[in-house]
Amino acid sequence: MEFRYTTVPTPLQYFASLVQNDAELPLLEAVASLAQDEYPELDIQQVLGDVDQLLARIRRRLAADAPALQRLRMLNQFFFHELGFGGNVNDYYDPDNSYLNAVLRTRRGIPISLAVLWMELAQGLGLQVRGVSFPGHFLVKITLPKGQVVIDPFNGHSLSREELSERLEPYKRRSGLVDDYDVPLGLYLQAATPREILARMLRNLKEIHRTQEDTGRLVAVLDRLVLLLPDAWAEYRDRGLALATQGRTADAVADLEAYLQHAQDALDLDAVGERLADLRRALN
Repeated sequence: MEFRYTTVPTPLQYFASLVQNDAELPLLEAVASLAQDEYPELDIQQVLGDVDQLLARIRRRLAADAPALQRLRMLNQFFFHELGFGGNVNDYYDPDNSYLNAVLRTRRGIPISLAVLWMELAQGLGLQVRGVSFPGHFLVKITLPKGQVVIDPFNGHSLSREELSERLEPYKRRSGLVDDYDVPLGLYLQAATPREILARMLRNLKEIHRTQEDTGRLVAVLDRLVLLLPDAWAEYRDRGLALATQGRTADAVADLEAYLQHAQDALDLDAVGERLADLRRALN
């Protein structure tokens, strides 16, 4: 299915055109487009051009036949030390930490937004890199001739197996994944697809807006999540409940009906059903 517009597409239409096909999903462009809800006049091509300029700067410093380890070291020196990219420890839950235009301007972000920028530069240098949806903290992994390196994009530090296992412990205990239910570390280091990366970024924003009770921004993020993950029925439920608080009753009813129809094993069906009945009465 191709998207053709006779007028300028809305941010949501533009996003839909980017994420329709897994095989050709342009991660950097799709991530950059998330900021359009907050910055409607944003020039996405300018953001992509800024990243291209960074790549051109580092490429000029490397011989064409530079070994992979040298390219990796040069990239980390350039990205984390010379440019000063790093985690926003002072305001971790600022939505700007998820918007690439803001991250490029302030040099501050969260692990996943920093990872998207870092991976784009690494791939431009010919490195084999993938994002890793590690519990609680997004990571990147690089395949080198002598093995694999896992890096924390928050600060550029490489992580040993011991450090990774230590970071996992609290998550495993909370999830009951201990003793007989333990699973190998490698399962937590599997590569994330572009769609999974986008979903994680959107869910970060969703949690921020939900916590701040910012329903308008919450609905905008949920619109994108439903587009990105059309079978993620819990997102329909959450959007329906948010729409109800906005007074958009008919739209809320449609979302909650979709949730009840498809999420048949969910534990909250009775509660959602009662909310839906209330909304239907209000509609009539």
